[in-house]
Amino acid sequence: MKQPLLAALKQSFGFSAFRPLQEEIILDAMEGRDVFALLPTGGGKSLCFQLPALMKPGLTVVVSPLISLMKDQVDALQASGIAATFLNSAIAAGEGRKRLRGLHQGEYRLLYAAPERLMLLGMLEDLKKWNVSLIAIDEAHCISEWGHDFRPEYRQLSTLRDHFPGVPIMALTATATERVRDDILRQLRLGDAVPYVASFNRPNLTYRVVPKSKPYEQVLDFISKRRKESGIVYCFSRKAADSVAARLNEDGIKALPYHAGLTAKERSHNQELFLRDEVRVIAATIAFGMGINKPNVRYVVHYDLPKNIEGYYQETGRAGRDGLPSECLLLFSAADVVKQNGFIDEKPTLQEQQIAREQLQQMVHYAESRQCRRVTLLRYFGEEWPEETCGGCDNCLTPRETFDGTLVAQKFLSCVYRVREKTGFGFGLKHLVDVLVGAETELIRRWQHEAVSTYGIGKELKRTEWQAVGRELIRLGLLRQSSEKFSVIELTNEGVAALKHRQPVMLTRTPAIKPEVFKRSGEIPCDELLFERLRALRHRLADERDVAAYIIFSDVALREMANKYPQNPDAFARISGVGKQKLDAYAQFFIDEIAAYLQTNPRQVFEDSLTTVTAPRPKARINDTMRETLRLFRTGLKPEAIAKERGLVISTIYGHLVAAAEAGEPLRVDDFFSTDDQAQIVLALGKASGDLGDAKELLGGTFDYGALRLYRALRSRK
Repeated sequence: MKQPLLAALKQSFGFSAFRPLQEEIILDAMEGRDVFALLPTGGGKSLCFQLPALMKPGLTVVVSPLISLMKDQVDALQASGIAATFLNSAIAAGEGRKRLRGLHQGEYRLLYAAPERLMLLGMLEDLKKWNVSLIAIDEAHCISEWGHDFRPEYRQLSTLRDHFPGVPIMALTATATERVRDDILRQLRLGDAVPYVASFNRPNLTYRVVPKSKPYEQVLDFISKRRKESGIVYCFSRKAADSVAARLNEDGIKALPYHAGLTAKERSHNQELFLRDEVRVIAATIAFGMGINKPNVRYVVHYDLPKNIEGYYQETGRAGRDGLPSECLLLFSAADVVKQNGFIDEKPTLQEQQIAREQLQQMVHYAESRQCRRVTLLRYFGEEWPEETCGGCDNCLTPRETFDGTLVAQKFLSCVYRVREKTGFGFGLKHLVDVLVGAETELIRRWQHEAVSTYGIGKELKRTEWQAVGRELIRLGLLRQSSEKFSVIELTNEGVAALKHRQPVMLTRTPAIKPEVFKRSGEIPCDELLFERLRALRHRLADERDVAAYIIFSDVALREMANKYPQNPDAFARISGVGKQKLDAYAQFFIDEIAAYLQTNPRQVFEDSLTTVTAPRPKARINDTMRETLRLFRTGLKPEAIAKERGLVISTIYGHLVAAAEAGEPLRVDDFFSTDDQAQIVLALGKASGDLGDAKELLGGTFDYGALRLYRALRSRK
């Protein structure tokens, strides 16, 4: 099965290898099993049902929540020569009837539909006539009320098992906590589904948080340094989105708003211009972007504080879907926390309010923490990052300055203790800060807190600084904050001990207001002038065909062209994302453009490999799971046997061995490769100019990609 899949992958989609877990998910779908797949944004979820649709007889039905997403994916599939269509309210009646005729005649391999359309009685009866072989439910977290984007219409999908008892169901999502995953499986009755949960890590994204001060000027400064790139600015309100878009246009940056206050036609028009690179920036509320398939969004800015980490993760996930380095910037202020709490107070039930406050507290902890951002994000989803630093966030690249905060911590902890001692119950953060700075408020007078010993002992700091100290002491576990409507702060056992024994407490200084510009490691090196010419050509071709620019080729493909300068169809076919249909349709345009460019410009030489694009990683360290692989290898087991013994895929085992080699473990090339094997690999790498993907193809798939990585790691060290 594997070789036909790889052949179809290259011919239809232009890729030579699968991303993590794609192959395993596709094989299960091909064998008729139910599957639950949690892959990060940009992890290639769509391919998991699109490739089986080409290989299996019958129709694959894809449930999708957004009209724009359906059109995006169908446009991309048709550009690759794949028969796909969608049915929704946006198409005219005549066009709808034409597509229905095509479905009755078996002309399509994939059908996209919204859940409410799919579950109409007449539609269900039609589906039973169309030989449905797979049902894929995209954005499956929408079925769970515990998810960040619950949609009641998704609940109707729970009856699909009754209507299509013999048809395998694939549920896919990019973000779901364990509680949401369990709810998805229960709602869709996927008790026997094979679960696949990939890493939530997006190695190509850089995360940073800066204090919010004159936010528009901060955003303008950030975007001005990236004028040729596409980005999204997420705002809390429609008014802010309109204002940011208008002001950016006044300052010479093409921008449009997107929010629920616009008409459907206006939203569709603005999104279309953004997808086609006519407009570089969208200033949007969270109404924009779920499932958006624009791969070359290079940055996401949060103008306001998100409500929860799941939403933040999903929104930052719009950046860098093509795997190229991209940036995520969050502007944070305590005023945003107050604003969010105000909206939480309006929720109809106490349970909803409590859940929302807990989620907001987690978001605030993320924003103010001095810990690695990646560690915090992954831990929220139940995943541990194996390194001390990620090399891809502000706290790792420019660690925040710490100071001995024992005295201020003692003052704050003592204030919590004295206020509770005076009244017999606790108070919130704002009131405690009022006591520390000696404020004269009605609440202080009512409870006679001007009489406690800590009243006015903190006048050396501003209110905002004391608020930050309080929140950091909560993060450090010395205080705890309840999540009720009138949340109070109390000492923990650790806080009592710190207060009693005057234990040293290290606190963090507020970071710089202006975000630093980090060098983008991991970018595919290329001839930047040629890349811009190829982007212009892509834009012209896309306009002529009335499709988004990335439907023609991704930025990854263009950068690779500007690195390798392909000048004939065979060389062009080796570019990532070039399948047969695109080779026939577009190769000559780009080959001619490259040839014309080289007539007046010198060809540049690049040393970097193009096969993988990842964020910088610190020097490899060996964790426990890697050590176990190493131990089994030293008992005499081969990598394949270790994979079987541990129940892991072979690529994971090779990854462990590569890390071990890079960490300096005593491993030798001869331990893994015979003399003949080494000779073949050396020859293939020479012909491929060191490119592992090309070398793998030249070797006819004899060696696993992970094995070639291991060979290179061992030889490089040697």
